[in-house]
Amino acid sequence: MSTPFRIPDHALLRAKLTRIRRRETDSVTFRRILAEIGAILTSEALRDLGEVEAGIETPVGPMRAPVLSAPEPCLVAILRAGLGLLEGARIVLPEAPVGHLGLVRDEHTLQPTEYVVRLPRDLADRGALVLDPMLATGGSAIQAIHRVKQSGATSVRFACVVAAPEGVAAFRAVHPDVPITAAALDERLNERGYIVPGLGDAGDRCFGTE
Repeated sequence: MSTPFRIPDHALLRAKLTRIRRRETDSVTFRRILAEIGAILTSEALRDLGEVEAGIETPVGPMRAPVLSAPEPCLVAILRAGLGLLEGARIVLPEAPVGHLGLVRDEHTLQPTEYVVRLPRDLADRGALVLDPMLATGGSAIQAIHRVKQSGATSVRFACVVAAPEGVAAFRAVHPDVPITAAALDERLNERGYIVPGLGDAGDRCFGTE
């Protein structure tokens, strides 16, 4: 089974992505729009959560209405750029528990090294949505998903803004059960492991550390 990869057909998502791709977009604007994209991607990534009907009372009378059949998924941000998406995801799921995974990529080997892990205890009950703006080589996303699964999550989803074909292929080879929701699939990686045309270093652009 290959990993489902989906790009939502969403005009607002495409327009917002164009704005953060632009070189001249300042850090404040980049961070705000990245959060807006995070809200859209979260809604799209979780659109097929299980539902059941429950009895409720409206101001006018009783009815049967859909509710989620399981607790809301945990939100897990890959540091540090994932924090930008997390801000928007928490608008959609304000009561969901939040986890953080700190991964830094070696600029020479392009391999990630873990430096912090803070994950909710009820991942097994809730599952998780893992957030990172870029799926480049796939190393950080693959390691993050490993960690989340090791912590008990059996239902895991991944959302990113921009993906490279190389990263998607690597991810699919290791985590064929984890669906990916992205705003765009770009052309390729360059010799430094950056997505082309991409949007640059999302962490630096988000937090003004270029």
